[in-house]
Amino acid sequence: MRRRDLLHAFLGAPFAIAACRGKRSRGLPAGQLVHRSETLGHRIRDHRGALEPAADAWETSPVVVVGGGVAGLSAAWRMQQAGAGDFVVLELDDVLGGTAKSGQAKTGAYPWGAHYVTAPLQRNRAMVKLLGDMSVLDGVDKKGDPVIAEQYLCRDPAERVFYYGRWYEGTYLHAGASAIDRRQRSTFDKLVGKLAAKRDGKQRPAFSLPMALGSDDADITALDRISMSEWLARHKLDSPRLRWYVDYACRDDYGLRSEHTSAWAGLLYFASRLTDAHADYRPVVTWPEGNGRLVNHLAGAAGRQRMRAGWAVAELRPTATGVDVIALTDGGKRVRGIHASKVIFSAPHFTARYLIRDWRASPPAHMKALSYGSWIVANLHVTARPGGRGFPLSWDNIIYQSPALGYVVSTHQTGLDHGSTVLTYYYPVLDESAAKARKLSAQLGWKEWAEIVLSDLERAHPDIRRFTTRIDIARYGHAMIQPRPGYVWGGSRAAAAAAYRNIHFAHSDLSGVALFEEAFYRGVHAAEAVMTERGRTYESLL
Repeated sequence: MRRRDLLHAFLGAPFAIAACRGKRSRGLPAGQLVHRSETLGHRIRDHRGALEPAADAWETSPVVVVGGGVAGLSAAWRMQQAGAGDFVVLELDDVLGGTAKSGQAKTGAYPWGAHYVTAPLQRNRAMVKLLGDMSVLDGVDKKGDPVIAEQYLCRDPAERVFYYGRWYEGTYLHAGASAIDRRQRSTFDKLVGKLAAKRDGKQRPAFSLPMALGSDDADITALDRISMSEWLARHKLDSPRLRWYVDYACRDDYGLRSEHTSAWAGLLYFASRLTDAHADYRPVVTWPEGNGRLVNHLAGAAGRQRMRAGWAVAELRPTATGVDVIALTDGGKRVRGIHASKVIFSAPHFTARYLIRDWRASPPAHMKALSYGSWIVANLHVTARPGGRGFPLSWDNIIYQSPALGYVVSTHQTGLDHGSTVLTYYYPVLDESAAKARKLSAQLGWKEWAEIVLSDLERAHPDIRRFTTRIDIARYGHAMIQPRPGYVWGGSRAAAAAAYRNIHFAHSDLSGVALFEEAFYRGVHAAEAVMTERGRTYESLL
């Protein structure tokens, strides 16, 4: 594609015209596509016929965890903590963590995906336990909710937004807001606060993280049948600034525009982060490497000797007494087998139809409801901090006119405000059709995506190419489940969560929203279910 066509397609026509009028200051820096495990994954998906390990290539493990992302590592952490350490974790990629993995540079660690969690409330006992084990907590407040130690709270300044040549504080654009804009923002905050304070007959909050601890009353679940955009319209909220703010939230957490996002999920984003109608939003907990810090702790606490990266599970064969697990190792050259009593399937749920032998010819009906967003994550290694007029460089930096989500600064939490750093940039590939977005993303290589990223950032930082020495890019074709209207409470999600023979499922797909808190809960839940079936004694964290 010509540069103008490329920028037109991914950054918008007005920007493409303006960008191509000028001359680029320089070409592209060094870099590459990273974490390219999709090749082996597609080989397994398209494989026809049986893969049979040699007689001496079999072993036995009471429990096999399929997938070393957050859910799988959480399941492993829970079993190890309860004294049920007879398991192994198999991960397709060479690196554990899934979309929460991290990298390392001379300036320190940086994220390759998810980069924060919300400070949990006391009802999220498992998450409180995890953060307590990591020495992240500093007591409790008057309500009994955990207090986060100061060094793990997102350091100020936290957020800024770039709008027509200037940076402004925060995510919502207050500068230049009209009386109507301000009134509608106030109305929106009151509506969200009312939902945050709402309790059902069982005293469960309307919205919670994890969502399993929230209400399933009909008046709440009915919100899943309409889009977030429609919910705003019903409340006569049409302020362009408010609409942008809500749309950004949907793109940020779900990789969807507000018109394609379930209103239940859209409201979860806001209401679950409040304790009551008059409280401030719960603080953000983060590290230089983002949720890679949590991944590394879970893997270490569960026992790294049980982690097998580079093991691509190719088939699960339910038997009379358990499950036979067939995997490819050594880059797909060797076939290995494990006789397991139980399997915790913590890979993305859509892959189950290709891996579970019984489902290949006739996949369950709920599979049709699954929809996944495609994401691009780019890490820019820069020799100096990008400048700009207005509010200073923050942890999270958003460009108002961009379809991307902006970037976070890896060294922000360290207190280093000058010199080299890594900027982690996020771009959700949006389209009404998830499959079309995925295909569009995969058609572009490193060169095209690097040009898109740098051109986009030039809106706010005209000198970004001069400071960038390297840009590495990850393409996540099935990065996150999409909570389109009807998925969360329409029945398909509950069907996906149900165990099949000796296979228990654990992934944020089972919650309908791709958040660390949800993946962690699902992993712990599956681990406890497996331990119960195996007669293990433990005190539940759920």
